[in-house]
Amino acid sequence: MFRTPTPHISAKPGDFAKTVLMPGDPLRSKFIAENFLEDAVLVNNVRGVQGYTGFYKGVRVSVMASGMGMPAIGIYSHELFNGYGVENIIRVGSAGSIQDHINLYDIIIAQGACTDSNFSHQFHLPGTFAPIASYRLLSEAVKAAEAHGATYHVGNVNSSDVFYGDHIGVPEGLDSVYGLKKMGVMALEMEAAALYMNAARYAKNALCICTISDHVLKGVETTSEERQNAFTQMMEIALDIAVAMDKN
Repeated sequence: MFRTPTPHISAKPGDFAKTVLMPGDPLRSKFIAENFLEDAVLVNNVRGVQGYTGFYKGVRVSVMASGMGMPAIGIYSHELFNGYGVENIIRVGSAGSIQDHINLYDIIIAQGACTDSNFSHQFHLPGTFAPIASYRLLSEAVKAAEAHGATYHVGNVNSSDVFYGDHIGVPEGLDSVYGLKKMGVMALEMEAAALYMNAARYAKNALCICTISDHVLKGVETTSEERQNAFTQMMEIALDIAVAMDKN
């Protein structure tokens, strides 16, 4: 068990609920707290990574940003799981579609997360580890998505260490994207695989839900303001999962 406060979180023991929603953007964390949580209290603001705890439908829930990339979510999920007794982390993020039938504002529920990262090497495993979501969270996500009438897709995502790939002006640089597409990977994002590995290592639960913010192959995208404020259906689905987990 970590001593608290941890190196990157200033909260006291007990400040976090057992379920934490984790957007990448600190402003999305603030938006969720201000628009969905009752009696929300700021419990962490180290490096501006805002964390709040409040109540949703009478259930205590927390929300804290992860920043961008697997190293960042790796740090925060590790400290929440081991230092603060958090049981469930639900990433609520954005992703870029690489499938023709998955469009802007569709919701993807990441059953598994492919990756080009070396994050798994720290665990000294033979072969290739397959990072997957917690089935309990996944099943509740599908129920909540159905209840909200969401357009959603369940399957694989790809968690990459690279946002700006070296394909500018080089069409063959997209070969890896087309390769992922042909294998049925739904979308590209940058955090799920590390979150899933940490959850597996510490016997916790993790799920990644993303709203499609851009289509990599069609060249359409949302604005930064839309990504911050308009992904409310995804937020409500994640909050309903937190309520369901509190009853289990």
